Amino acid sequence: MKLWTLLPLLAFATTAFTAPAAEQRPRAREAGVIIGTLATGPRNAITDVEGVGVGHATLSEGQRLNTGVTAILPHPGNLYRQRVPAAIVVGNGFGKLVGVTQVQELGELETPILLTGTLSSWKAADALVERLLRQPGMEQVRSINPVVGETNDGYLSDIRARPVTAALVEQALTRVSLAEVPEGSVGAGAGTVAFGWKGGIGTSSRRLSKADGGYTVGVLVQSNFGGELTIAGVPVWKHLPDPAEYARSLAVPPPSTGDGSIMIVVATDAPLDVAQLQRVARRALVGLARTGSVMSNGSGDYVIAFSTAKENRRDPEVPVQPARSVAGEAMSPLFQATAEASEEAVLNSLFRATTVKGHRGTAAALPLAQVLQALDRAGVLKPDASPAP
Repeated sequence: MKLWTLLPLLAFATTAFTAPAAEQRPRAREAGVIIGTLATGPRNAITDVEGVGVGHATLSEGQRLNTGVTAILPHPGNLYRQRVPAAIVVGNGFGKLVGVTQVQELGELETPILLTGTLSSWKAADALVERLLRQPGMEQVRSINPVVGETNDGYLSDIRARPVTAALVEQALTRVSLAEVPEGSVGAGAGTVAFGWKGGIGTSSRRLSKADGGYTVGVLVQSNFGGELTIAGVPVWKHLPDPAEYARSLAVPPPSTGDGSIMIVVATDAPLDVAQLQRVARRALVGLARTGSVMSNGSGDYVIAFSTAKENRRDPEVPVQPARSVAGEAMSPLFQATAEASEEAVLNSLFRATTVKGHRGTAAALPLAQVLQALDRAGVLKPDASPAP
């Protein structure tokens, strides 16, 4: 793609320094950035996995509060009565993932997954339990394992205020959509920072060919980590202004470009057992690494993977549980799909995020004009990058 063909897009994708809050920014693929070789699903989102829903609740109060909750539902039914096989992989364990040990022990999810800010993790978990215990058919339940992931949004939000309420959690759970997924500075991504630029929520999907099973893999991320931003193998960090220098020009503390965290949620309709889900989850870290992360000391890097295959759902009252799974030789396409979708989901979280002035400073939106110019010079932009029908 020649640079002159990008001029309308570059005018549309304004730089981080002038990006208004209401700016509509393109996803990576819309901007011509193609990650990998596999086809996407129709929405290029985690909701391409049938039955998976995502809901956001965003809390924005002046510059003081920029946080929220994102809910991921594996299916629309009662998850406690129809549990899904699941696995959690820890890339680097500097985090507060509520519910991790029971998932690792039993290999199943019995609640929706919530994402939020670090110090609100337990408030979100408590609100989730309260909501679930009120549901019909849950009157005799005496134990429930809420799963809540987090990243630290304390640069852009007053994290010590612990502002997430039960009403905010309720809002995220009641606004679940099975279709389009808002990205960028929304929900649990409202106050996150990645590579020194504004991070957020991102999602992507891959659909395997019929010969490889025809399965779909969807990924959603909450990006809040550091490293050297790399896109489609291009070290774009070398071509961008320094986020710390920009912050100093505004007389505010620079956002972190090192420590930080990411939550990665992987969904698939492939019938997988727990060991296979662990293998799939590890490949999400491959996609993360491709974006330039090294999973630094202070980073909480977690992957939650689950299978929505109806034939593998677990009823806790049935003594023998189903456990169908694909053959080992059929796993490699799923690995590739997970790595590609994870990489693209991170990029979407950055491409879609807008500049946020927050509690301790400003996190500028990724300057897309400079990014696309660097990618064009490297010859990696593609003219037709729309998702598969």
